[in-house]
Order: sequence, then structure tokens, then C-alpha cells
Amino acid sequence: MTGRSRQLVFDLPHRTASGRDDFLVTPANAAAVEVIDRYPDWPAHALVLVGETGSGKSHLLEVWRAASGAKLIEAHQIGQHPPDALLEGRALAIDNAPGDVMDERAMFHLLNLARQSGGHILIASTSDPGAWGTKLPDLASRLKAVPVARLSPPDDPILRGVLVKLFADRQLAIDESILSYLLVRMPRALGAARHIVAEIDREALETQNPVTRPLVGRVLQRLTAPDLFDKEP
Repeated sequence: MTGRSRQLVFDLPHRTASGRDDFLVTPANAAAVEVIDRYPDWPAHALVLVGETGSGKSHLLEVWRAASGAKLIEAHQIGQHPPDALLEGRALAIDNAPGDVMDERAMFHLLNLARQSGGHILIASTSDPGAWGTKLPDLASRLKAVPVARLSPPDDPILRGVLVKLFADRQLAIDESILSYLLVRMPRALGAARHIVAEIDREALETQNPVTRPLVGRVLQRLTAPDLFDKEP
């Protein structure tokens, strides 16, 4: 191998921050955060959290789970469990609704049970319930009455704050010029920020070089869209 040798790097797991203090509040998400923080004083017994991939839905879902003690289940799994078992703690988080296959009757019974028992359900989705293509009339009617909290795509203050924290978590010293360089070139997604910082860290360790603009540029050039949008933070 020519040039500076590359160091062997072990791919150790890196903890994903999911606490309330780790969630940066800006105008892009303030309204949704305010609704989540009002739990259990919600306007209804269910709430749909809508935002694009990378907007922070999964993080906010975890924040609510910590506050409510809710179980977490994927939307396509709700028909695999009795409604009373899912809502035994009177709080349930449902992610990725409606998914490829959602049991509409199971969802209808869950919403009814939450209302009857005083429980709460938080449903995360990339689209409004009206766009889910619901075929069961009773469920479609019930979903129309469920309030929606929206997360806008991450703005610059969110992305900047997330980048600073991600680099700090990995003990990487980054100056303002690197942050500005990244902000004008990276996708507007929190998952992208996480993946980019991990790859920059890997490159710096392998080459035993500090994080510079040329190093960051090389990392960005080799990343593809699937790398950056594979999952949410």
C-alpha cells in the first residue's frame, strides 16, 4: 500500500442518543415537541406523529416511551397480539404506520380500547392518516378524529447541533469550517448526519489523520443515497 498506512479499525457499537435532553428543539419541530411534552394532557387518547424519514420521529417516539412507559410495536405487528395485552400499561407506541400490511381491525380495536380505558397511543408515520388507503370505514372515520403533530425536515440549527454532538460523542475536534462545509453538502436528514460522522470517524482512525476538509470531502464522495437514508436515528 502506498502513502500513509491505514490502521485496522474495529466496528464497535456506538450508543444512539434518545433522551429528551438530546433532542434539539427548533422551529422545525417545536410544535410537535410541545404536544408530546404535554402528555398525558393530550386532546385525545391517540396522536399521530408525522414526518419524513430522518426528521427525528424515532427519537421523539423514544422520548415519549421514556415518559409514558409505553410498549413499542411496528404497525404491521399489531394484529399479532391481543389489544388488551398491548395496552396493559395504558400506553402504546406504534412505529412505521401503516407499513406494508396493517391489521385495520386491530388498529380500530386499539383506538377504541385506549379511549375506553383512558390509555394513550402514539403512532409514527411518514404520511397523514388520510393517505394510508384505509379500507375499513370505521377505522377511517376514527383516524380522521385523531390529532396530528408534524415534524418538518431538519433545519440548519438542528443539523448543526446534531453534528456537534455526534462529533463530541466520538471525541473528534471539529472547527466551524468543517461544520459549514458539511451543512451545505449533506442531505437534510438526521440519519444522514449519524452515518456521515461515523464514516468520518472511521476514515480518520484508519488513516491516522485529523478531520480536515479534504478528508470529509473524500467521505462524502464515496457515500451513496442508500447509505444515508437506510434508517432513522
